[in-house]
Amino acid sequence: MVLQQVALVSQTPSIPLSEVVKVAAALQKQATRDFSPIWEVSATVDSFAKLEDVPLGYWPVVVRDDVVTNYQAAGIHLDDNGQPFALVQAADDWSLTASHEVLEMLGDPFGDRVMAGNPPKQGGKKAADMKRVEYLIEVSDPSEAEEFSYTVNDVTVSDFYTPHFFDPVAAAGVRYSFTGAITKPRTVLRGGYISFHNTVDNHWYQIQWFNTANPVLADLGVFAESSMSTREWIDRQTNVPRMKKISKTVVRRGDMFASMPKSAGTVVAANGRAKAIESKIAKLLKYRG
Repeated sequence: MVLQQVALVSQTPSIPLSEVVKVAAALQKQATRDFSPIWEVSATVDSFAKLEDVPLGYWPVVVRDDVVTNYQAAGIHLDDNGQPFALVQAADDWSLTASHEVLEMLGDPFGDRVMAGNPPKQGGKKAADMKRVEYLIEVSDPSEAEEFSYTVNDVTVSDFYTPHFFDPVAAAGVRYSFTGAITKPRTVLRGGYISFHNTVDNHWYQIQWFNTANPVLADLGVFAESSMSTREWIDRQTNVPRMKKISKTVVRRGDMFASMPKSAGTVVAANGRAKAIESKIAKLLKYRG
């Protein structure tokens, strides 16, 4: 089993390194104790003082103040070499968002993994007529709302679905999400969504349950952006209120701790990747699609 390594980095003084260390420890425990046995993924989650400290081979999750300036920049992206990284808005619930992104990065690092299954019943007749569809693997989306979260080391983390989420029928005693909040296959909870592909018309669809009394079916159209992952394209089509209405945390005083000394070769390599990711972040924050 290949070890997947995730780096948690804060680029805002409102989230000091001491807090990043605490959240990284909780996400490490969640990944090892909760996620790994279910999804057969081996992973580490480590904290770093700055992006330049992150060694090669790690997938960075970067917490910033300015992600709110363009909600489409939030989430998981691929750098110019096709490697994943994620952006998280600094907010009171940032640990929940970081957990969400880490779990989805571990479940589908490159944003194009799909699972075939029956269409979601919440999509009504139009979805039912599709017969079979392909679901994008986004393990935290259907139950992403805070009311379905849980805590690890007193840190709020995201619920996630299990592979049984795609079962054809419900069965007694089957776990569809880690917390048990999802009680039936292919079901979206209030505040969540799920994305799927209909191969007949080549359109991507979503079941969304945001600010409506009941879930609704949304047609996202045809995926045509070959320069980005399917997940990144879908995220740009998704009108998620939690992304549009993110509020910044009050800046808290806190000094960032100095990083441990590293060899010259490691520093040069890490700095090179850091600059590349910083450039990609700048492009994402300027993007208006």
